[in-house]
Amino acid sequence: MAETVARLRPDLVELAAEAVGEDPFARVGEGTRFDQPAIYCAALAGLERAGRPKADLYAGHSLGEITALAAAGALSDADGLRLVAERGRLMETTAARTGGAMLAIRAGREEAGPIAERHGLAVANDNAPAQVVLSGPLAGIEAAEAEAREGGARAKRLPITGAFHSPLMADAVEPFLSFLADIELRAPRAPVFSCVTAVPFDDVRKRLAEALVEPVRWVEVLRALHAAGGRRFEETGPGRVLAGLVRRTLEDVEIVGAEPTGSPR
Repeated sequence: MAETVARLRPDLVELAAEAVGEDPFARVGEGTRFDQPAIYCAALAGLERAGRPKADLYAGHSLGEITALAAAGALSDADGLRLVAERGRLMETTAARTGGAMLAIRAGREEAGPIAERHGLAVANDNAPAQVVLSGPLAGIEAAEAEAREGGARAKRLPITGAFHSPLMADAVEPFLSFLADIELRAPRAPVFSCVTAVPFDDVRKRLAEALVEPVRWVEVLRALHAAGGRRFEETGPGRVLAGLVRRTLEDVEIVGAEPTGSPR
């Protein structure tokens, strides 16, 4: 990711180090406060590689919501980087205090939802018709993993320290909302869909803050994009994970994938 950003968006390298306090690319994999700014910069570099296309509709998965808002002109690239750095810092600090973990299950929301309820967990990501991520206290994650496997479903613990998109992130919401108050926002050039509501953003600050504790309704977002006329999907972030989720969720669409430059988180 560092090489891609240095080549296509060298202006972001120094800005990222300033926002984080050190070079986040040198510490990718050590925590979400480093990963998030690095991934954001790589996604903007991917956007540059694609010719900064003017899309009819925009959406981003979790952290990618901020990238989508920047791509649509709703905030500057630099302000987006400041937001992402603060988001990563708050999430990592909160996770260190509250603990928790995340579990991916090869099952639909109808099947995974009851498992989450039985073990006091939240459905963090509804990624595809047969891929859901649960989030919450470690004991609940362990119990849910055992139940899922006993029932024949594939389950995998994510390499993440923290229960993102769950009530355990609640302490980060107000500080993030306060930080958002100082970010200049503009009307986007085209609709940007929120993962909290699965419709275009109404109150950007409120929805971005809520997203810390609310599930990523990615299946609903993709279907809403399709219903709004979306037929050609272009992924600019590192890797092709989202392109794969589109393929597993929608039919009759064209997908343009980005060059693999890392693994999205």
